[in-house]
Amino acid sequence: MGFTARVRDEVDPLALHAITLIAVEGRSANKVIRELRGFPEIRSLHTTNGGWDLVAELRTESLSGFDNVLGRIRGVEGIVNSETSLLLSSVLR
Repeated sequence: MGFTARVRDEVDPLALHAITLIAVEGRSANKVIRELRGFPEIRSLHTTNGGWDLVAELRTESLSGFDNVLGRIRGVEGIVNSETSLLLSSVLR
């Protein structure tokens, strides 16, 4: 007796996926994280070391939605810089 799990690819293959690297001012990381948790477009959020403080995985349905969420992220108090790369294809899952 046992079971099998079947994992499907994204329901909407045309959705936009991106990774955003975020730099946070001083000691405001916890405040920034609390605010970003409310963004439904952010699928995952990670703290990191190095040149960037946070890494966010984004998913939107359109370029205009993508543009909107980037503007909202940049408007969060405590975020001083960001860099975003669109994910074009997955070569390993």
